[in-house]
Amino acid sequence: MQALTHVDTVRPHLEGPDWWRGAVGYEVYVRSFADGNGDGVGDLPGITAKLPYLADLGIDVVWITPFFRSPGLDHGYDVADYCDVDPLHGTLADWDELAAEARRLGLRLFVDIVPNHSSSEHEWFKQAVADPTGPYRDYYLWRDPAPDGGPPNNWVSHFGGPAWTLDPGGSGQYYCHLFLPEQPDLNWANPRVMEEFAEILHFWADRGADGFRIDVAHGLCKDPAFTDNPQHRPVTPGMHPMDVFAAFDHIHDLHRHETAVLFRQWRTAASPQGSVLLGEMDTRNVERFAEFVADGTALHAGFVLQLGLGEWAPEHILDTMLEYQEKANGGCAWEVSNHDQARAVSRFGGGEVGLRRTMAISALMTAFDGMFFVYQGEELGLPDAVLLGHVEDPMSARNGEGMWTRDVARGPMPWTSGPLNGFTTAPAAWIDTAALPPELTVEQQRDRVDSTWHAYRRLVGLRSAEPALWQAPFELMRRDNNCIVLRRGDLIVAGNLGVSAVEVPELLDASIVYESTASALRDGVVAPESTVVGRCAH
Repeated sequence: MQALTHVDTVRPHLEGPDWWRGAVGYEVYVRSFADGNGDGVGDLPGITAKLPYLADLGIDVVWITPFFRSPGLDHGYDVADYCDVDPLHGTLADWDELAAEARRLGLRLFVDIVPNHSSSEHEWFKQAVADPTGPYRDYYLWRDPAPDGGPPNNWVSHFGGPAWTLDPGGSGQYYCHLFLPEQPDLNWANPRVMEEFAEILHFWADRGADGFRIDVAHGLCKDPAFTDNPQHRPVTPGMHPMDVFAAFDHIHDLHRHETAVLFRQWRTAASPQGSVLLGEMDTRNVERFAEFVADGTALHAGFVLQLGLGEWAPEHILDTMLEYQEKANGGCAWEVSNHDQARAVSRFGGGEVGLRRTMAISALMTAFDGMFFVYQGEELGLPDAVLLGHVEDPMSARNGEGMWTRDVARGPMPWTSGPLNGFTTAPAAWIDTAALPPELTVEQQRDRVDSTWHAYRRLVGLRSAEPALWQAPFELMRRDNNCIVLRRGDLIVAGNLGVSAVEVPELLDASIVYESTASALRDGVVAPESTVVGRCAH
């Protein structure tokens, strides 16, 4: 492997209260990134050892998925203690070492906080069940049964079945859970819940967290009347839970205006330590999304998730990006992949086609306001993992054979061409996937200047090298169905997502700053499914 490049801890583009604007983040799925103790599961020491790799890639922010104490039924998104590290992933001392190494390398850290629900093993929920008249009962959402004795309304879980389960304590009431029954939803109408989470934010900020990715941020507030959601298509036997969930219009359990008001309290809680708040928000109503990231009083930014969910649809992709750019107050976090969806290379056609399309959109995203995120392995051009063993994803494992599973995005990171691709020294990894070929490993790609890794390294470096891409006024010069041309300062960016080459006279005399594919620009013509960044000659 090549020697790691020294990273200067002084990064001018990361200074000041708005340092996050223009930053490039990297999602680490903790279970699958690097195993430091040889037990087959990724952990904090494993991440610490690989931080120089991320710094060498040019990353600014490392977002780490939940590593809190947890039963692990949803791989950390079922939290039993928000202020401790699960022994599977290390200790608080390991976190402190990770934070110190990140500081040395000039990296910022985002902790993945899970406020929509806790684990049913959390002490709050245990107390709520044990004492229905006690103070913790109102930390969760309880309702009496419907007249027929069934669930209180028609809300459904993301993971299948009703969003309601009977109180295990025998009170006869139901509690709400938009995910697993073991993930009871918290009651954000109770001010004490906000107080608890303010303390949690301060705890991690004091230990080196620079910000927080807020899981299911759009779901914190529910309709106080618990009204039925409108249903716009029938639910049939055997439907995937994601399709069942999509059969309803989630106006009463998600995307509430009250949530935007609540985020002002989050901002107040985060302000003393300057923590950045980044929401996971699959909010397709852009006006409501803009409320959630409004004028410096709510969240700093939110993920535009639909671009990381969808198939290859160039016109829709460009429509979506331009609408969020126009309306979202610069508060977007752009991504093409994450741990909850199929990888972009596979979604966008697979092989060289999928990689070319992924690179084109990623390069275009760097010229839009807000943050840009890379999901682990994306810099290698990884496709979906091939699963060999049993399904780990609870959404699929609990709903029958043959269900699509998020496991395809969660295969171990391929560091080398050795056993288990160098992820672990254990006999097996926590998830059983097919080995990846040498050409898709970090070991080989870092030694090849023409590799996907080096292309991503150049792409990631654009935002610090060319701050006009996110600081200069955004001027849309041209929009065709599948192509846009925009100006940012002295830079011209042409994103051609169509299948035909497009003439872009504005680039005829420009010097090339970045091409998403080799020779993407020739004589003022941009190749199909390519993005070009050029500097104006005058």
